[in-house]
Amino acid sequence: MTLPVRRSRGAFPVWDPLRELEELHTRMDRLMQSAFPGGEPGAAEAWAPLADIEDTESAYLVELELPGVDKDQITVEVAEGELDVHGELKEKERTGVVRRQTRHIGQFDYRTSLPSNSDTEHVSAELTDGVLTVRVPKVEQGKPQRIEISD
Repeated sequence: MTLPVRRSRGAFPVWDPLRELEELHTRMDRLMQSAFPGGEPGAAEAWAPLADIEDTESAYLVELELPGVDKDQITVEVAEGELDVHGELKEKERTGVVRRQTRHIGQFDYRTSLPSNSDTEHVSAELTDGVLTVRVPKVEQGKPQRIEISD
């Protein structure tokens, strides 16, 4: 059986994992848009910023990457056991031709459910160096008690 011959620029093909991930992301976006069409043509859809959630002894820390976003463009809300962060990253004015654009612009929305031991009355948020840190303190829960069953 004859197999096709792969030709490359050098002796060995160069593997670029970042390029492959970008291509995979683009294909997945196209798949999702074709499977779930929505919105007006040309309208930018909301995107979710990258986030880390850390469970410390006294609080839950949610860190969201929002480079270039002013604190006036961000809204942080807590309701019904859910943390919601939304806002808008506006496109900056450019003087040259954009050859490649991979950074998100437009509306963003991040939501996560909060555990039952969250103190939603004392949530705080801080924006430093393009990272929004939302601190959700924990409430101390009572220890389980053994209940005696009476006859």
